[in-house]
Amino acid sequence: MPGDSYPKLKVAAVQAEPVYLDREACVDKACSLIEEAGRNGAKVIALPEAFIPGHTEWLYFYPGGEAIKRFYRDFFKNSVEVPSPATERLGQAARRAGAYVAIGISERVAGQMGSLYNSILFLGPEGTVLGVHRKLVPTTTERLVWAPGDGSTLRVYPTPYGEVGGLLCGENTNSLARFALLAQGEKVHTAHWPANPTEYNRAGVEGIDIRIRYHAYEGKVFVISSTAVFGDASIKRLCQTEQARALVVKGNSVSGIVDPYGKYVGGPLKGDEGIVYADIDMESMIDAKTLHDVVGHYNRFDVLSLVYHRRQPKAIRFEDTSIPGQAHNALEAAIRELILRLERDGKDGAPYAREIAGLREALSRFSYERIAN
Repeated sequence: MPGDSYPKLKVAAVQAEPVYLDREACVDKACSLIEEAGRNGAKVIALPEAFIPGHTEWLYFYPGGEAIKRFYRDFFKNSVEVPSPATERLGQAARRAGAYVAIGISERVAGQMGSLYNSILFLGPEGTVLGVHRKLVPTTTERLVWAPGDGSTLRVYPTPYGEVGGLLCGENTNSLARFALLAQGEKVHTAHWPANPTEYNRAGVEGIDIRIRYHAYEGKVFVISSTAVFGDASIKRLCQTEQARALVVKGNSVSGIVDPYGKYVGGPLKGDEGIVYADIDMESMIDAKTLHDVVGHYNRFDVLSLVYHRRQPKAIRFEDTSIPGQAHNALEAAIRELILRLERDGKDGAPYAREIAGLREALSRFSYERIAN
């Protein structure tokens, strides 16, 4: 048929149990899962929220202070810097898989001993780090451990299959965050979730289905949704008292892949570990968007629009007046030198009176503005 064609590809949602508080073991497992999905033909692969070194589920089983005392130091020490040997190994797995990878990590900033971030690490099929998204607002107990992100990391990544973006857990409830990705051209969305191991999490688990299907339907995009598993090894590592073990609810995991009409084309897989696959056809977005295109014909940006602050806040800004002062001095000296040269050339028969007058006027204004500021 004449005209353009659009990609068809296989994508994968990983549902797996992390090795809690053991970064290297989590990286080992993640690399194995990425390569397995790649061998099965997946070109975009999503892994759960904070898969390395496991989510902060330990905060559900103990009072906050006790949980921090028991686990936080190990959690901090096993968090992931970007770049680092851990991200290098993950990149090598992505390269061997020949796939784009989005994986949840607890991110630690190099050289800092304080704040952590709940982040998505995006990797390309060449093994390079494409970028990191930091969760804008940590949810409930997460606020004891993770700092909020900012607008500088809320973006999409171009691929041969279309732009890929992602959000973490409750962020998929945030209409403005979701719209920011759609407005940047998002076509494949990765949604990342923890294991939700208690009765308290039940409403959130049921809400996964609502949120991923709605984002797919609203944006007319594909959604790859990946959830962690809380199994026996997790219980043994984190639930160290009878009271903690009594709070555990197993089987809250659910992962799947949803098409632009809000229908599952892969999964949902509930409870157990596994990888959900789906073959998706990007051309199906064309038909879906004839009904609603919320970033195009089905909106009124003269009435409603989103203002997106992308600047990254800084803890310190240096305002060294000596450097601008040196630049001003150098510029003023250059103008004076140019006036002298024009005056000298003018004496030799080349009239530059108009140019000289303009430069003198500019020099006087320049000097006045320096004094005023």
